[in-house]
Amino acid sequence: MKFFHILTGFFFIFTCLCFLPIHGRLYSNSISLSPSAAPDALSPSYDGNGPPVYNIRSFGAVGDGVSDDTQAFKLAWDTACQAEETGTLLVPDGYIFMIQSTIFTGPCKTTITFQIEGTVVAPDGPDSWPSYSSKRQWLVFYRINGLSMQGTGVIDGRGEKWWDLPCKPHHHKGNKDHGPCDSPVAIRFFMSSNVTVQGVKVMNSPQFHFRFDGCQDVHVEKLVIKSPALSPNTDGIHIEKTNNVQIYNSLISNGDDCVSIGAGCYNVDIKNITCGPSHGISIGSLGNHNSRACASNIRVTESVIKHSDNGVRIKTWQGGVGAVSNVTFSNIFMDIVRNPIIIDQYYCLSKNCLNQTSSVFVSNVSYSNIKGTYDVRSPPMRFACSDSVPCTNLTLSEVELIPAQGQLLANPFCWNAYGTMQTLTIPPVLCLLEGNPQTLPQVDTVGC
Repeated sequence: MKFFHILTGFFFIFTCLCFLPIHGRLYSNSISLSPSAAPDALSPSYDGNGPPVYNIRSFGAVGDGVSDDTQAFKLAWDTACQAEETGTLLVPDGYIFMIQSTIFTGPCKTTITFQIEGTVVAPDGPDSWPSYSSKRQWLVFYRINGLSMQGTGVIDGRGEKWWDLPCKPHHHKGNKDHGPCDSPVAIRFFMSSNVTVQGVKVMNSPQFHFRFDGCQDVHVEKLVIKSPALSPNTDGIHIEKTNNVQIYNSLISNGDDCVSIGAGCYNVDIKNITCGPSHGISIGSLGNHNSRACASNIRVTESVIKHSDNGVRIKTWQGGVGAVSNVTFSNIFMDIVRNPIIIDQYYCLSKNCLNQTSSVFVSNVSYSNIKGTYDVRSPPMRFACSDSVPCTNLTLSEVELIPAQGQLLANPFCWNAYGTMQTLTIPPVLCLLEGNPQTLPQVDTVGC
C-alpha cells in the first residue's frame, strides 16, 4: 500500500509537468510568472489546441467600470501582436472595462481578432481625461495589417460632458458660432489595412464614432452606432484618404453625418444602411482652406434615411480645387428628410465666407429610384453649384419626393447645374441646364 501511494504521487507530479507547456503557451509572453488565471480568464472555446486567446482579465484587468484597465489592454495587445500565430484578444462578457486614451501599435507579426463581448468605457468627461494623453482621440489602431474587431459587446465613449462644453455648437440654444473643441474621436484606424469591424455597438462618442485615416481595404458590417440627435460633431463613420471601403447592413443614429466621406477616398460602397435621426450621408466637406480634394467611385444604395436634416449630400467649400466624380445614389427611401438631395458648393460654417473663383469640380453624379417624403421648409432637391465651375452630367431617374404634411410640392433649386431627367421626377427638376456648358474653365484635377 505504501508503494502504491508513492507511485500515485510520482504520477501526479508527472501529469502536472506534462500539462505545464500548454498553460505556458497561452501566456508565453507574460513579463513575469504569475499565479494561474481564474476560470473566467480563458475563452470558453479554448481547448488547448486552437489559436491562443488573450483574455484581458488574465493580464490584470479588473472590469468594475472604475479601475483603470489601460495597462492590461496594452499588455494583452503587445502579447498578441508579437505572437507567432494569429490569436484573439478577448474582452469577456459580464464586465465593464475603463480605458484611458490608448494607441494599439503595429505592425504585428500576424493578424489579430479583437473580440469585444463585454463593455468598454472611456473616462467620464474632460475632467477625468489625463493631461498627458491626447484629447483628440480615444482608442487608436496604428499601422495594423489584418485586424478584425468584432463581437456583441458595447463601446461607450461617455460623451455627454464633452457635448456640454461652452465651445460646442448647441443648436437647440441658438449658439452656432463656436467650434468643435478638441473632443476625442472614439475609435480611429490610422495607416492600417485589411480591417474588418462588425457586430459591435458603439455609442455616445465625444466626437466621431469611427474615423479611418489613410487606410486600405476596410469592411464594416452589422454595426449599431447610437448617440442623441443633438450631440454635436458625432459623425458615425468618417473616412479620409481611405480606399476600397465597404460599409454594409448597419444602423446609425447620431447628431451629425451617418457616414462622411472626406478627401482622397476612392472605391467606396455603402449599402443597406438605416440612417437617422442624423445629418444624412455626405461626401465632404471638401476643399476647406483652398485645399485640394478628390473623391471618386462612390456608391450609396439600398438604404433608408429618416428624420434627418439631409439625405444624400455633396458639400464643398469655395476656393478649393480637385474633383468629385462617378457618384451613384440609388434605391434610397427618405422618411421626412429636410433636404433629401443636395449639392452645396457654398458650404460655410459662418456668415463671413467669400465667394471665390476656384471650386471643386462636381461631375457624373447619378440619382435613381429615390423616393419618400421631405420637410416642406426646404426644397426637396437643391443643386447649388459654383458660379465659375458648374456641376456637369447630373442624371435623375425614378425620383419621387412628396411633402410629409400633404402640402403643395416645393420647387427644386438649381444654380449653374447641368444635367438631365431620364424619367419624369416628382417634383420635376425643370431648373437643370441641358447638355454641357459651352466653355468649361480650366479645372485643376491633377492627382484626382
